Amino acid sequence: MNSSKRILLNIKINSMSSEHTDHTHHHNDVKNIKAAFFLNLFFTLFEIAGGFFTNSMAILSDAVHDFGDCLSLGLSWYFQKKTRKTPDNIYSYGYKRFSLLGAIINSIVLVVGSVFILSESIPRIFHPEKSQVQGMFVLAIVGILVNGAAVFRLKKGSSINEKVVSLHFMEDVLSWIAILLGSVVMYFFNIPIIDPILSIGIAFFVLFNVYKNIRQTLHIILQGIPIEVNPEEITKQLEQLNGINEIHDLHVWSVDGNYNVLTVHVVLIKPLEMNLLAELKANIRLLLQENGIQHVTIEFETEDERCVFEKCC
Repeated sequence: MNSSKRILLNIKINSMSSEHTDHTHHHNDVKNIKAAFFLNLFFTLFEIAGGFFTNSMAILSDAVHDFGDCLSLGLSWYFQKKTRKTPDNIYSYGYKRFSLLGAIINSIVLVVGSVFILSESIPRIFHPEKSQVQGMFVLAIVGILVNGAAVFRLKKGSSINEKVVSLHFMEDVLSWIAILLGSVVMYFFNIPIIDPILSIGIAFFVLFNVYKNIRQTLHIILQGIPIEVNPEEITKQLEQLNGINEIHDLHVWSVDGNYNVLTVHVVLIKPLEMNLLAELKANIRLLLQENGIQHVTIEFETEDERCVFEKCC
């Protein structure tokens, strides 16, 4: 077996192994997100009722956050299954980018909910209302246990979705710890202003995270270079391969934040026969896979060939 066939065979074996691993992880990912969705949904309903019962804007503020998480989890669950669809005549890259739609919808809901909470909480700074601190204390304990259990389940996940969802629940745990401490202070001291202060803090915390998510989502939609990819380093590595004279017109972007795409023009030192060209192409794809590129389009050129993209050359 010649070297080009060995390289192509290794890439095929690695690809098959990766697809099998991705399928297993994807199945577990959907299962865990589904469980997290229903857990968060039931607790959010419980939390809304508890917020009205205790007259606590801090708890209602966190309920809005949890409702946003419910929407995010539900959309993640739906779009995670949607992304299984293969490319077709409508979406040639497949349905991976649908996950970004969920992030945008979730961000809008969180912004609207947080603005509502701020409009209700800020007046209470000047006219505090007494909260039912014993109920707040009990709800905080339940909140820490429920969200802590979700974090424990999801922290073993290997997918990015699971890690993001786990981070959401960790934020909820921290919010409930703040509410727990606030309820203890208000139980011993008559300081009802602590509740609206906590709700405003939680609302701004949510808005800060929405800003980060929107910035990341827009970066992907506008086809920005993935943070983990270094085009200059990739160019240097490619130009060190035997048979390559120059690399230009290199573009790289991400479909959904996980699946990265790259196109490149490769100028050859001299024309190559098809078997040698196949070997070079396999080496290029292998190198790009190691740099986090999953989809590659290569155009070969000779030194005396004029690139049609003059500005890129």
